Amino acid sequence: MSTTASAAEELAGLSATTLLRFATAGSVDDGKSTLVGRLLHDSKSVLTDQLEAVELASKSRGAAEPDLALLTDGLRAEREQGITIDVAYRYFATPRRRFILADTPGHVQYTRNMVTGASTADLAVVLVDARNGVIEQTRRHAAVAALLRVPHVVLAVNKMDLVDYEETVFAKIAEEFTAYAGQLGVPEITAIPISALTGDNVVEPSANMDWYGGPTVLEHLETVPVSHDLTTCHARLPVQYVIRPQTAEHPDYRGYAGQIAAGTFRVGESVTVLPSGKTSKVTGIDLLGTSVDVAWTPQSVTLLLEDDIDISRGDLIVPSHDAPATSQDIEATVCHVADTPLSVGQRVLLKHTTRTVKAIVKEIPSRLTLDDLSQHPEPGQLVANDIGRVKVRIAEALAIDSYADSRRTGSFLLVDPSDGTTLAAGMAGESFASAEDPKALVDEEGWDF
Repeated sequence: MSTTASAAEELAGLSATTLLRFATAGSVDDGKSTLVGRLLHDSKSVLTDQLEAVELASKSRGAAEPDLALLTDGLRAEREQGITIDVAYRYFATPRRRFILADTPGHVQYTRNMVTGASTADLAVVLVDARNGVIEQTRRHAAVAALLRVPHVVLAVNKMDLVDYEETVFAKIAEEFTAYAGQLGVPEITAIPISALTGDNVVEPSANMDWYGGPTVLEHLETVPVSHDLTTCHARLPVQYVIRPQTAEHPDYRGYAGQIAAGTFRVGESVTVLPSGKTSKVTGIDLLGTSVDVAWTPQSVTLLLEDDIDISRGDLIVPSHDAPATSQDIEATVCHVADTPLSVGQRVLLKHTTRTVKAIVKEIPSRLTLDDLSQHPEPGQLVANDIGRVKVRIAEALAIDSYADSRRTGSFLLVDPSDGTTLAAGMAGESFASAEDPKALVDEEGWDF
């Protein structure tokens, strides 16, 4: 068989496999990068020149064996400190499945990066050092995974070799984490005892833990059920750009381009444009230069409508029979990711899909206490890495779905209008506890919506 034919068959096989997006999280020095490096190395997903570069870098640091963590810690500062700072994305595949992994930082100050890495993940691997057990950062990562509605969570109890592979140590940590994550509403938790350094239960079953009869990390990643069928969700198209060539060939062409966030659009379907509420009918769909009758998420398309409607970037096109309500008031749970606090009365920008509007933080009803999952009422402000409830008043009505219904159109960012810094990541409608409506604030600086 020719090399070309073999490559074609391999490509066809990969395209037939499912895709799993997953993120790793855990505290500093719990071994996330080593786990990812071991996963890539033992699954034969590391190129020869990459491995040679790691071996050379390890020798220069005086290490006798290759430091597999260097396969993901690419920044100079990361290698010098031996920690992960930025989110490192890696792509690899096995005969059973394709993977996109996000190796996220463990240090408290970089929790914001975990929010980024897990926002699109189907699964989160939370590492715990077997010597330290469940700590505050472990609980924070579990809370973030729950808020982001990551469907599957793997508890990887690492460094079992340093506790003599004791089953009782693993069982105690697994019980504590499962109880905590269960209170947060995490739907599925799988606990696996591992040693990333020696490879125990990462790709191959461990000979040192015969008391464990569950899957290895890779086996679980290859077999966990994943559904990417968003075509049955509420159809939403955030408009990114209005196309008007005004050429001799297309003198009257007016198309509304964007990536379908969820659902399916069809020619002949009645649609509503939000927030204006104007209605029309889809007369055409252009996809990659070709006219099609139907398009679905996550395709990038251009919709042609029957009527000339005033539509611009930031508007949302939805089926008329399934249009969400619009509102100027949003209540949501946010993960505060900035170094500067988020305070009651603060003026911000709210970015939802392709639209950015002015807003005011009217209330902060509560802040989550990670130790016991209680709510601290009326904190007044949220600081870096806090998780809390906010009520925001926006200048223009927006159509925001519940995050439980749509991770794409139910999420938003709060941005500092002075320098563009992201302040918080919000999940609309998401809540750990209900709070009564306090008295509304009166804005004194002219942003009176």
